[in-house]
Amino acid sequence: MSIDRGDRTDGARASANQLLARAAAATRRADRRLTDAIEDFFLADDARLDDRTRAALAATLAAMVATVERDLRRRAAAGMPADDLALVRRVQNGPELLDRLVGAGVLRDRELMRELIARTRQDVLVDLLPIIPPDEIGSASLLARLSASADARVADAALALMTAESRRRGTGKAGLDSTELPAELHHRLVWWIAAALREQVETPGADRPIGEAALRALADHDESDRVESAAVRLAAAIDPQTAELPALLTHALGDRRVTLFIALLGHALGIDFASLRDMLFDSGEQLWLALRAAGLDRAAIARIGLSLCDADPRRDVEGFADQLDAIMAVTPDEARVALAPFRLHPDFRAAMAELEKRR
Repeated sequence: MSIDRGDRTDGARASANQLLARAAAATRRADRRLTDAIEDFFLADDARLDDRTRAALAATLAAMVATVERDLRRRAAAGMPADDLALVRRVQNGPELLDRLVGAGVLRDRELMRELIARTRQDVLVDLLPIIPPDEIGSASLLARLSASADARVADAALALMTAESRRRGTGKAGLDSTELPAELHHRLVWWIAAALREQVETPGADRPIGEAALRALADHDESDRVESAAVRLAAAIDPQTAELPALLTHALGDRRVTLFIALLGHALGIDFASLRDMLFDSGEQLWLALRAAGLDRAAIARIGLSLCDADPRRDVEGFADQLDAIMAVTPDEARVALAPFRLHPDFRAAMAELEKRR
């Protein structure tokens, strides 16, 4: 009898310890949820993601993690000893790793989220922009015209951008083929997922196959395949003159080719793609300066501004109209001086900003 009671006591003690641990974890979760709720309540309206963008961002992030995870599991399983079927199955069929990465906080990486949020906002903008047939150019799409250019470099670059855009749109329904992230961000994501997979498998024998799988995945990632990279190459191939730029920009936006719009304006000003994309989604002041720095006249800026106001409910069309006189009062030279810091290398600007914060 005493032995039976002792067994029951030991089992109850173990269960009690588990209950205490779960209660402590629940307390920590409740405190974290309260902190997040307070931060969300005091978040400025212009900083809060709208529901559509939030849902699209969540779907994109989940798809990216699933794509890399699926690839790593396949590669790692292929590198496992063929006679250890139990280990191969654990590597191939474990629970999804997204929740672990979210819980660990690694996906809060500032640069990763900057890229994903900007890309998501860009995709949402593409869906909402009105399609405007360009004046004096005809009804053919800009990329179709460029792909038929007599300049082989322009034609090839236009076809490459059309292919890249088609691939990204097509993967939205069937799942991603790749992350299409900049190389540095792709590397971070691959190693985070590799570490989470190793943690889940909990077998030292899996270390080398998982590490080698990650290295092969990194070697196969081609940053030049990204839509953004293709757009930058096309903008460089076109290399428009100042007089040609307004028509190209308004045509690109009228075609909903937002990526090309960003690349063309960035090329004209010597500003990198990511920085110019950020300007497009800020409150507007920097974008208006960029358009003036590129020499656009009142009609072109008004057309671009009205298109953006139609597509983005956060933009005030009456406020833009009231601001147009002030925008035009800024000379192109003044606008170029104001934007001069953006022509510096992004890492240089980041280092300067970091020093400024620590002054």
